[in-house]
Amino acid sequence: MSTKILLFSRPQIAHTQSDIGQLWPIFERYGFDYAINQEFAEVVEQQFGITIDPAKIYGETTGEQPANSVMVCCGGDGTLLEGIHRLSNKSIPVAAINFGHLGFLTSATRDGVDALFDDIANNRLHLHPRTMLEIEGIDEIGGRLTALNEVTAHRLDATMIKVEASVNQQTVAQYNGDGVIVSTPTGSTAYSLSAGGPIVAPECGCFLLTPLAPHGFGMRPVVVPDTSVIELTIHTRLGKAMLSVDNRTYRIGDGTHIKIRRASEQILLATPHNISFYETLHCKMMWDVDIRN
Repeated sequence: MSTKILLFSRPQIAHTQSDIGQLWPIFERYGFDYAINQEFAEVVEQQFGITIDPAKIYGETTGEQPANSVMVCCGGDGTLLEGIHRLSNKSIPVAAINFGHLGFLTSATRDGVDALFDDIANNRLHLHPRTMLEIEGIDEIGGRLTALNEVTAHRLDATMIKVEASVNQQTVAQYNGDGVIVSTPTGSTAYSLSAGGPIVAPECGCFLLTPLAPHGFGMRPVVVPDTSVIELTIHTRLGKAMLSVDNRTYRIGDGTHIKIRRASEQILLATPHNISFYETLHCKMMWDVDIRN
């Protein structure tokens, strides 16, 4: 049985004719079936004149798909995160083509599209299980949320907030400042990195607590086991703050209590057979560039 490709992209991505035009001939060459999210389908039909069978279009979730499917996200890391949240079956591998900017998670490039699908067709993708966070305590949701990169409690206006953080019911710190990030190893190269957190190899079983602009020189990022239960209590002077869960945001009020733990499900991040985390790291961070020259 041939592989089914679950395409995902966002309409704001600057797709070119060459980006889009090469996909359908590749599908025909390898005999791939496919499904595509509604927003991306509209862009493809309106801008490139490709007619898509309505039966191949999905909405807010992919719904049940064959076990031999692969989700392919076309964009940057934000696109991949959104695609993952639409994936009904988290055991389906997720690959990505970098049509965005830096892209730590999107290892395939515009020039490597054909090679990526050749790897898919010949079962040469490397699958990397990635830990996710489970979040409870957001009133407007009521249930649980998951995040691949991070959960961030941060101020909504010019006034600083206080975040009380505990690990396994033991107080870690009271972060007075712009907020605090709780990230997975995957998220260590995202917001946490910008805030001064360490880069962590994705195989490490840990979470990071990284303060945002803390009003205290002794505040530093803390690494804790991913078996821990992390609790955050947010205190705001003006009554409002923001909680970011990957690329989704929620208004929260004074006294909001959030509980964070390792999710039961993982994401299978698929990369081309010749790409490693360390190769991606030194390429994206330009560690191969000798600034003395």
